[in-house]
Amino acid sequence: MMKIAFVYSGQGAQYAGMGKELYEHYDSVKEVFQQASEILQLDMQALCFEENDLLNQTTYTQPAILTVSMAIDALLKEKGLQPDVVAGLSLGEYSAFVKAGVLSFPEALRLVKKRGKFMTEAVPLGEGSMAAVMGLERLVIEQVCQEVAAEYGIVSPANYNMPGQIAIAGLKEPVEIASERLVEAGAKRVVPLAVSGPFHTSLLEPAARQLKEEIKTVTIADPMIPVISNTTAQPFEDAESIQELMVKQVMSPVYWEDSVQKMIEMGVDTFIEIGPGKALSSFIKKIDKTVKIVNVENIKSLEKMLQKIV
Repeated sequence: MMKIAFVYSGQGAQYAGMGKELYEHYDSVKEVFQQASEILQLDMQALCFEENDLLNQTTYTQPAILTVSMAIDALLKEKGLQPDVVAGLSLGEYSAFVKAGVLSFPEALRLVKKRGKFMTEAVPLGEGSMAAVMGLERLVIEQVCQEVAAEYGIVSPANYNMPGQIAIAGLKEPVEIASERLVEAGAKRVVPLAVSGPFHTSLLEPAARQLKEEIKTVTIADPMIPVISNTTAQPFEDAESIQELMVKQVMSPVYWEDSVQKMIEMGVDTFIEIGPGKALSSFIKKIDKTVKIVNVENIKSLEKMLQKIV
C-alpha cells in the first residue's frame, strides 16, 4: 500500500499565471478562486493570473498561494486522491491545516492575509535580509550565527531546507558578516535571497504577538489527519498545541528536512507537492532519493502525477 503525503508550497514560489490553466479547465478549481475572491473582497484571478505588483507583497502573496494550493487540492480530491499525512513549508503549513480540518478555508484566508501584513510590518523594509548557505554542516552554521549575533546583532538559521542548504536570516549587517564567515568556514557559496524580511527569526516577535491575538478569533480544531509541524518536525497533537505553535512558527526556524524525514519514518513513500513551483520536490529529492515525488501546478504536471500515482 502506497502511503501519500501532500506537501504545500511556501512563500517565494508565486509567479504570475499560477493556477490559470487549471482554473480554465476545472470547475472545482474555479469555485475555490471565486470563494477566495468573495471572502477577501479581492479579485483573486487578477492577483494570481496577471502581471502585477501585489503578488510579491507578503500580505497578498500568502492568500494567493493558499488559494492556488487549495484549488489544486479540490481537484485532487475530485480525482479520488487523499493524503495519509500533510505538511507545508512555512506559509504552506496553513494549506495543510485546511486539508486536515484544523482551519476552515475562509478563516485560513483571512488569517494568512493578516499574518502576511504582521510579518511585513514587524521589520522595516531593508533592515532585514536572508541568505541561503550551500554545502555546510548545520552545526557550523549555528555556531557562526551565534558568534556573529553575540557581537553584531540578530542572525540565525531560518530554514533547514535539505542537506547542504540552510537559509539564515536577521538584520542586514549581521547577515552579511555571517555570510562572509560561512564562506571562510567552507560553505560552497552563500546566496542572498530576494525576500522582504528576515522571516523565522526572533525579529518577527511583534508579528507573533499580533498573530496570537488574531488566532483567538478563529476556530481551531484537532487535526483529522497527521500534520507535521515546521517548528518541531513532529505531528501536531491537538488544537491547543497548534494554537501555540502557530504563534511560535513565525519566529522559529523551519525544520523542513527533519519534517520530511519524520514523514518517511511514518511510512510515507510518495510525496505530492501541491501549489506553485517545485522547490519542495527538489528538497525532498536531496533528502531521500528512494521516495516517489511528483508536483501538481498545471495540466502537464497533473497528467504526469495521475500516470505515476493513480
